[in-house]
Amino acid sequence: MRGEPLPPYFRMDPDLAAAELGDPTDSAGFAEIARACDAGRADLASRGLGENGLRQLRPFSTWEITRYLIPVAPAHFRRVLRQNPELPQGRSETEGGAKWFSLDEVLRLRAHFGAEGSKAKPYLPYRPKGLPAKMVAVANFKGGVGKTSTAAHLAMSAALDGYKVLVLDLDSQGSMTSIFGGKVADEWQTIYPLLARHYASHLQVENRHRADRGETPLPLDETLTEALKLKTGDLVQKTHWPNIDLIGAQLNLYWAEFQVPVWRMQARGWKLWDALTDTLEEDGLLDSYDLVFIDTPPALGYLTINGLAAADILLVPLGASFLEFDSTGRFFDMLHTTFASIEEGENLAARALGRPEMAFQWDAVRALVTRYDASQQGELAALMQAYLGRTLSPHRQDFTALIGQAGEQVQGIYEADYRDFNRETYARGRETFDETYAALKKLLVGIWRREELAAQSSAAQ
Repeated sequence: MRGEPLPPYFRMDPDLAAAELGDPTDSAGFAEIARACDAGRADLASRGLGENGLRQLRPFSTWEITRYLIPVAPAHFRRVLRQNPELPQGRSETEGGAKWFSLDEVLRLRAHFGAEGSKAKPYLPYRPKGLPAKMVAVANFKGGVGKTSTAAHLAMSAALDGYKVLVLDLDSQGSMTSIFGGKVADEWQTIYPLLARHYASHLQVENRHRADRGETPLPLDETLTEALKLKTGDLVQKTHWPNIDLIGAQLNLYWAEFQVPVWRMQARGWKLWDALTDTLEEDGLLDSYDLVFIDTPPALGYLTINGLAAADILLVPLGASFLEFDSTGRFFDMLHTTFASIEEGENLAARALGRPEMAFQWDAVRALVTRYDASQQGELAALMQAYLGRTLSPHRQDFTALIGQAGEQVQGIYEADYRDFNRETYARGRETFDETYAALKKLLVGIWRREELAAQSSAAQ
């Protein structure tokens, strides 16, 4: 129709387009772009730092503590503090203002209520004695589904609930590491040396067998020799969360995707998929923590296979769209093909040698709808639920304004100060993440209880 403006792709002036184009980019140009991004990242990250240049976790008010962290009435909470002056008393920012507590202090207060409070109230999170930590892998090979954000917020939720958490970043992009303020100089501060150590240990065993047969031993190069000296604890970093530790990642970790298949070609008997599980167990990490969250790369490579093989619970985030549903279906198909292939190869040899066969098993596998918009995606989400049934968590993680604002401030929802919004906005914004964690915790508590009962039954027999 006449009078309406033409679409922007009509009547372009070739000379003007050429003038605005700029010079061609060569490989050095990528380095310049990377440096600009690095400078911008440092600027953004510094906005979340304290005066000492380190990430700091904000304090928590009496209102937050009694509503979200310790289930007591505010009046009773204040009364307990008055009766126990040796407990943290909090700090007021104004005369007669609200009391604020660090998370360390909240953990001490929770321990006190757990020991001295009503036995009918669950002040401490459920954790059976004698059972190892549970490992939760968050994975999908489609990017942009909220994988890292979901893993990070679940780790924070569990920490606020009182669990001791270890976060493993297996993604060489290092986004999870950035969220928790980790500093990783090179691949030797990632899980890479743990994979190398596991392979080197296999070679040592193999070489003893080769020596018995009079064969030449396989060489252990400098990398493998150094890896044998390293323990998992050497890689663990403290974070600004008192009960969240981190094994971080950085770009050089991607080298593992090339090195692992080389090692596998040199030693076909090496069970590479067990490398992460075995080293964590051997070094006692599963006794030192309650939960281990594993953030995997958005691809089904060797690092992801290690993370998935180690996991007790697998969470697969996806959006409520046709393409993401379709992609996630292909992801599960690849999981089946990959792990069934490993089982087939291992069990072929096991049957020939008369050994027990192996089978991968996960305590729970759940898909989770993220970035959900009920007004636009309700019908498709319902269809996905109908097809996936129990595999798809009935809780859908909404996208709220609070999520976007917290992201701009380089922090998680739980790190955002509700005074930057208002209580109602904050409560609504964190509600969707609280429900996501509740769904995970229900799985966790059920699994631990099942194992606890099995252990009791076994002991009775």
